[in-house]
Amino acid sequence: MTLWFVFALMTVAAIFAVLWPLSRRGRADTGGSEVVVYRDQLAEIDRDMAAGIIGAAEADAARVEISRRLLAAADQSGRETPMQGSLNLRRTAAIVGLVGLPVIASGFYLALGSPRLGDFPLAERGRVADANQPLANLVAQVEAHLEKNPTDGRGWTVLAPVLSRLGRYDDAVRAYRNAITYAGDSADRRADLGEALMGTAGGVVTADAKAEFERAIALNGDDAKANYFLGLAAEQDGRKADAAALWQKMLAKAPADAPWRPLVQAALVRVGGSVPGSVSAPGGVSAPALPDSAVAAARDMSEADRGTMIKGMVDRLATRLKTNGDDVEGWLRLVRAYLVMGERDKAMSALADARQAVANDADRLRQLNEGLKNLGLDG
Repeated sequence: MTLWFVFALMTVAAIFAVLWPLSRRGRADTGGSEVVVYRDQLAEIDRDMAAGIIGAAEADAARVEISRRLLAAADQSGRETPMQGSLNLRRTAAIVGLVGLPVIASGFYLALGSPRLGDFPLAERGRVADANQPLANLVAQVEAHLEKNPTDGRGWTVLAPVLSRLGRYDDAVRAYRNAITYAGDSADRRADLGEALMGTAGGVVTADAKAEFERAIALNGDDAKANYFLGLAAEQDGRKADAAALWQKMLAKAPADAPWRPLVQAALVRVGGSVPGSVSAPGGVSAPALPDSAVAAARDMSEADRGTMIKGMVDRLATRLKTNGDDVEGWLRLVRAYLVMGERDKAMSALADARQAVANDADRLRQLNEGLKNLGLDG
């Protein structure tokens, strides 16, 4: 408010400086008083001549001079009325300018300006983030900020996952370590750091990465990412039974709608483990999850009959999706079923059909791609 008050005073002062001369007379109003004086002088000449103080010739000369001045004064007095009208006009213009200009300017500013916009230092104006800039440019701006503010934990937290997505794993590792140092330790940050360390090793769970996952578990025993990658470490070490046991434990404790369930189920199938809530298809491979009634009936079937039942359910799902292609969850179940059954070609064909079915719906397409990534497929 103080700033606005100062601006108002400056505006009024500037307007007065321009309009004040308009309110003043061009010259003093003395015409009327001069006429009276000259008339008194004429009367005085008559008195002096009658008293014998001056002669007739001198009196006539004085009358001529005073009469000339009287005529000039009378002429000037006759011009006072138009001058007064011009003065009134100037004063009216001054008042209109003094009051009208600020009102008009304020109206334009309120309509076109931003009175509630906060101060934006000049040095910062060249660094305004543009959503249309390439991601690399935005990352460079954040990195430049962090070079000047290396203890900005929030900045490191935001930057680290972006660097991982860009494949800059060495930089991501550094960013995650700084995020832990300046923003605090957590299971999520430790798990993300371990994943970045895996990225630097081409997807291998190294000793350093495994140590970070174990630190994450120490902070939160149910951290999904850390548990999954510890199972992957066991698989890479050749301990498939240990990997299967860890992943089965994850699935048993996880909610039914956990987004990572398909990924863990596929990993279990890969190491030969059984998925909780599934039945075994011919050859010992875990089949897709079935309704409870179907699972109960399948327990009493032979291997061949069970396989036939599972295949029939998958075929019916595929047929239904041909007529109702908007069911994204259905498409994901079908792709997962084909993968579990070892029919990858059919899985990829279903994937292509699913994308074509939801191609015109951005939300469903995004949901489909996210689900495919959870299945280990390229979304």
